[in-house]
Amino acid sequence: MHFKLIIAFVDNDKTDAILNAAREEGATGSTIISQARGEGLNSNKTFLGLSIDTPRDVLLLLVEQHLSRAILERIARAGEFDLDNQEGIAFQIDVEDAVGIAHQIQALETTVEEKL
Repeated sequence: MHFKLIIAFVDNDKTDAILNAAREEGATGSTIISQARGEGLNSNKTFLGLSIDTPRDVLLLLVEQHLSRAILERIARAGEFDLDNQEGIAFQIDVEDAVGIAHQIQALETTVEEKL
């Protein structure tokens, strides 16, 4: 099996909805890095020197390559990324090799066969 890593930067209030949508599309798990901070085209707003940004989470999902595009699109819909330029961003990168996922391969084989 070949895998892709989907990385999504999302508002923390949308994390659960995005993860549920990804699971419905075939993702088998994720890692969440909380309280990330980022900047887009414009600088973040501050008040008396304190940042007033919405907290962000970084979601890492290792997914089977045949499912990756559908999961990526589902994440974008669930996160409403196209409604506003600050809703979030997600992208996928190739994974050359992975270990520690043998327990997921059997479930993934069934899921991939059903989707294809």
